[in-house]
Amino acid sequence: MAGIGFELRKLLRKESYLGLLQAYAYAGVISSGPWILSIIGVQLIGLFSLSVVVPQANVQQFQVSVTYLLAFSLILTGPLQLAFTRYIADRLFEDKDDLIVPNFMGAQFLTALVAGTLGGGLCLTLFQELELAYRLLMLVCFVLLCLIWVAAIFLSGLKQYSAIVWIFAIGYGTTVCASLSWRPWGLNGLLSGFMLGHFLMLCGLWFLVLRHYPIRAFVDFDFLRRGRMFGALIGTGLMYNLAIWLDKLLFWYTDETSQQVIGPLRASAIYDLPIFLAYLSIIPGMAVFLVRIETDFVEYYEKFYDSVRDGGSLEQIESHRNEMVFAIRQGLGEIMKIQGITILVVFMLGRTLLEWLGISPLYQQLLYIDLIAASLQVLFLAILNVFFYLDKRRLVLLLTGLFAASNGIFTAISIAAGPSWYGYGFALSLLMVVCVGMNMLSEKLEKLEYETFMLQ
Repeated sequence: MAGIGFELRKLLRKESYLGLLQAYAYAGVISSGPWILSIIGVQLIGLFSLSVVVPQANVQQFQVSVTYLLAFSLILTGPLQLAFTRYIADRLFEDKDDLIVPNFMGAQFLTALVAGTLGGGLCLTLFQELELAYRLLMLVCFVLLCLIWVAAIFLSGLKQYSAIVWIFAIGYGTTVCASLSWRPWGLNGLLSGFMLGHFLMLCGLWFLVLRHYPIRAFVDFDFLRRGRMFGALIGTGLMYNLAIWLDKLLFWYTDETSQQVIGPLRASAIYDLPIFLAYLSIIPGMAVFLVRIETDFVEYYEKFYDSVRDGGSLEQIESHRNEMVFAIRQGLGEIMKIQGITILVVFMLGRTLLEWLGISPLYQQLLYIDLIAASLQVLFLAILNVFFYLDKRRLVLLLTGLFAASNGIFTAISIAAGPSWYGYGFALSLLMVVCVGMNMLSEKLEKLEYETFMLQ
């Protein structure tokens, strides 16, 4: 998200409540917009299809199929997302703009090849009992999603935030309209609408890339050369996306907590709904995270390294470091305050909210636990973001690896312990990595001047 601070500072310079509100709204839309649009789009399709699709079980099959497509496309492309974005950033720093489009197309070709091969293999084996049309639609949607994630993170690195949100809005708007128009054809009609919307989304993302950079060669694989991408970033992308979905996968494939929906795809009614509602609560925290980290922290971060490069005095360097540390603490503190308020509001209105949504109050305890876990995840993202700015790639890999391992172990233990412990594994895992991350961050900031000079 580096670079979004420029837009936020413009809004904050107005020094008015309207400017402040615009800054937080902009940050909220940029950080959560595509994700919220995808959730709302899929839920709207399910809501408006219940009275038309026969049998109604097709609606659940559609939503579960899309959930699996999202999960495995993110996990598969995770290793490429961060590492490739860093590769592009390095080429831009070197003023080698002619390498941007060829390597972007090379990354898209590689992604399509791997996703198509893996998805095709799964369709031929695990899904062989299902009809051919469903398998083909799942394969095409899986490849499209993989291509979209790589293209979207690429454009985020190029600071095309607003354009990405608009493209996702148009794409999911098309998805909803097409799926509702084709819903009389059941599950395949819903998936066809999903495929059309995401195809238009991919075309829009490609258009942005091709419009902004010169095309001197169509495909290049320079990014695959040895040393061109950082191994720590490849591992981080894989570990973080795997960690996010690992607890869900364990609940989906434990007999006591799930049921079969279509083919090999399973769902956990007791776990999926609370975690979905909990993730909606992190939008305020994500907005604060972007505003504080990408404005105050980045400003002092730039001053610190400018003073190092320009031969500033030790007193100036230490002063800027102290200001940077204060900005980090203030930012993390505000995230905790906002998410704390959100937690208290949901705690007070939890039962009423569940009744309004027509959900059993039996979900209330699990909702509260997942709410705390989701809030900790925002804090964890903020810590990782600071480490990325400090170029501590190995520490980020260590933290995300710890997150993946602990989430898997603690969730398995919580499932074995019984229903009253569901959700605690995910929450405890995040609490542990947040505490470890804060301790590591404190140590690194204490000796920042030493490491900055000695590592040159």
